Amino acid sequence: MPSSVTWHTLLDECEGLAEDATLLTPLSQDRFQITDVQEHRIVVEFLDRDVDETRPLQRDQFETLYERISDAPDGFDLSRLPLDADPYPGVLSLHPRFEVDESAGVIRETDEPAGSQIIRGADDTESAEEATERTEPDVDVYSDALLLIDALEQNDLSSLEALDMPALINLYTLLSDIQRDANDLRQNVTNVLLDRLHHDQPVHSQFGSVQRTARRNRDLRDDEEVLATLEDAGIDRERVLSVDRDKVDDALDVTELSESDVYDIEETEYVRKAEVDEEQRETRLQGLKDRLATSDDPEATELREEIEELESRIEELTQFKTGREYHTQSRAE
Repeated sequence: MPSSVTWHTLLDECEGLAEDATLLTPLSQDRFQITDVQEHRIVVEFLDRDVDETRPLQRDQFETLYERISDAPDGFDLSRLPLDADPYPGVLSLHPRFEVDESAGVIRETDEPAGSQIIRGADDTESAEEATERTEPDVDVYSDALLLIDALEQNDLSSLEALDMPALINLYTLLSDIQRDANDLRQNVTNVLLDRLHHDQPVHSQFGSVQRTARRNRDLRDDEEVLATLEDAGIDRERVLSVDRDKVDDALDVTELSESDVYDIEETEYVRKAEVDEEQRETRLQGLKDRLATSDDPEATELREEIEELESRIEELTQFKTGREYHTQSRAE
């Protein structure tokens, strides 16, 4: 570090952390805790690894990282870090003059003390009663999921053939809507993730992991340009010409030929959603919420817990932590 004062400020910040404070590495998002603070090193323990759980982070490596940050006015690109150096910026971000910018994928030095990146549990800032208050997410998939849970509870799915038509139609309609709405939400989440993933290494979370990757899409240029380019390369245009479906359909319109003369036709039957009774769905949904809110039945309590878990999972998809640190439940619990 540039001076013993800066280094000891970092040590003081580490020593001041709560016992159960958990940090995330900025690249792999591995969870780790600081277990020991010494004069020339900081010892961390990874929580999600079976090997190399404990790592000493040396002062001279922090000094090297500081030099890299100083040489980059716009911030040091975290993707340039060696994989085994991932915890260093996570720890350094505890210093009030350093911050990790996840959206830009850099760590930088700030002129003014950076805001706290610690996210505390609800008990630190509000009463337990306030912490239990929940807000219904304003996403379509949430309401559809509640209705689907209700439908699944009411019907025996071990034998779909035994269900009557209304039950099957309800299930199909709800599943169709959830698939569409979930895909829309998934795309929105994807767009945010792409802004935050600046490398091709997997990033892990509670329910899985994601990885930035690339897909190649090819569109042919203008026909004449392609044919001329291939002819210049010695490829006869007849070798690459094929029957154009649109032109064939145009030809059928002006001749007496039928589709079966030029197409092999195979019909496949399927079910599609014709319409949705929104009023009936809203009535059923509100009734379901009202019953769950007032019922003391053990099954209703269990369903409420399932819905709360669903809300939590939706919130995890629609909200992202910007800090480098969050608190897990106390070990005493």
